Amino acid sequence: METFAIALRDWRTRRRLSQLELALRAGTTQRHVSFMERGRSVPGRGMVVRVAESLELPLRERNGLLLAAGYAPSYPETTLDDPRLRPILDGMQRLLDGHRPYPAIVVDKYGTLVAHNDRFTVLTEGVDADLLRAPCNVLRLALHPRGMAPRIHNLGDWARHILERLTQEIARTPDDRLSELLAELEGYVPAPSLPEDGHLGFAVPVRLSSSLGELRLLTAITTFATAVDVTVSELKLETFLPADDATAAALGAP
Repeated sequence: METFAIALRDWRTRRRLSQLELALRAGTTQRHVSFMERGRSVPGRGMVVRVAESLELPLRERNGLLLAAGYAPSYPETTLDDPRLRPILDGMQRLLDGHRPYPAIVVDKYGTLVAHNDRFTVLTEGVDADLLRAPCNVLRLALHPRGMAPRIHNLGDWARHILERLTQEIARTPDDRLSELLAELEGYVPAPSLPEDGHLGFAVPVRLSSSLGELRLLTAITTFATAVDVTVSELKLETFLPADDATAAALGAP
């Protein structure tokens, strides 16, 4: 139980919650939370699940907390080639295709490309073929000097957007593999600078050279909020939207 006690205290501290705040969220008492963190109380499976939910842990980390408490994981982790995920992947592909004439992709937690629509090629013009071979990492593809980086006019702004988002994710849910990826990506980009003049105040568009002319694209990310499978919960649908009329016209918007 010591492992669970340490993990609980670490997650609570990371979420910046007091024992009382966590107790109120989980429907228990501060005394019980204190006892669990000191290893003086053995929580039932239901309590561990409630605490994990109250801490807003991702499903993978909820399973980890259950294991630390001596229980089997509650949330399955299905591989992408499992037939049971076919309806999910088919649905995502329909979303990707429905987003045309604009690019759209599906990635996993680590930025590995899972699926894309046919306008993805607008983003990958001229990139090194090695970067496109499976498993293709779209974060590496975006910032690598042999990837999209030479075609991005506002590389400083766009790189900052990617690196800050990744940094925040690691701070919220530590992951060695993500930390290694962040260190790699930081080596590809120039030192951080102030945002460039003229960027949109509410979002950072990527300004990308292409055979269609300069494209200004905003991104939006969609996740499965009600997922109960680890793999599905970590999938992200990223859609690229025109930031101006010229981009919309260049991409063939009706």
